[in-house]
Amino acid sequence: MKILSWNVNGIRAAAKKGFAEFLKKQSPDIIGIQETKAHPSQLDDDLLNIDGYKSYWSSAVRKGYSGVAFYTKKDPLSVIEGIGNEKYDNEGRTLTLEFKDFFLVNAYFPNSQAELKRMDYKLGFDKTFLKFCEKLRKNKPVIFCGDLNVAHKEIDLKNPKTNTMNPGFCIDERNWFSGMLEKGYIDTFRMFCEEPDQYTWWSYRFGAREKNIGWRIDYFIVSDELRKSVKKSFILPEIMGSDHCPIALQI
Repeated sequence: MKILSWNVNGIRAAAKKGFAEFLKKQSPDIIGIQETKAHPSQLDDDLLNIDGYKSYWSSAVRKGYSGVAFYTKKDPLSVIEGIGNEKYDNEGRTLTLEFKDFFLVNAYFPNSQAELKRMDYKLGFDKTFLKFCEKLRKNKPVIFCGDLNVAHKEIDLKNPKTNTMNPGFCIDERNWFSGMLEKGYIDTFRMFCEEPDQYTWWSYRFGAREKNIGWRIDYFIVSDELRKSVKKSFILPEIMGSDHCPIALQI
C-alpha cells in the first residue's frame, strides 16, 4: 500500500496547479491532505470525485481556514471526524479512516504563531490528539500523517540556533514530540534516512526553496506494532504547488 500526505495550502489553489494530474500520476492508494481551506460545498464535483478515488472531508467552521481531507481508492470500514473535543474539532484538524489492519489519522496541527500566542492551544491539541491515538491503538495499530508544525531535532531544520524561540522549534513542542515517540511511535522517515537537509516546508520568502533553507514538519508516524510493515518512507521535494512538498509511506 502506498500512502501520501501533503499540506496543499488551499485545495482550490492546488487544483489550478495540477493536483488531479499529480494524483493520477502518483496513483497512491490513499492521500491525506491538509490546509484544504474549503468546505466540500465550495468545490466542483470533478475535484470531489477524482477518477478512482472517493473523498472524505473535515472542514473548519471558519470559512477558508484549516481543514483536512482524504482521497482513497479503498473503502474504509468507518470514518471518524475530529478527536472528540469541540475546541479543536471546530477547526477541522483531524480525520480518521479505519481499515481492517490499522487506523489512518490525517492531522493538521496548530501553529503556535508569532510570539507563541497560540502555544497553549497547540500544546492542548497535542495532548488531546495523542490520547485519541492511544484510544484507537487499543483496538488496532495506528498510522498518523500530516503537518505537525514542529521540527523535532536540529537536523530537521536549516537554522536551528536562530529558531529556538520561534514557532515550530520551541522546547515544549519538541518535548511533546519526544514524549510521543517514547510511548511507542516511530518517525518513519528517520528509519531510512539520517541525512541532514531533508525538508518538507520552505518559506515563500528570500528564495528559501531554491536555497533549500527549510524545515521538516510533515511526518508519517506509525505505532510500534507496524514497524516491520514499513517498507519505505520518503519525501518528494521536487513536487511543486505548495510551500510544502508531499511525503510518502509504503507499507
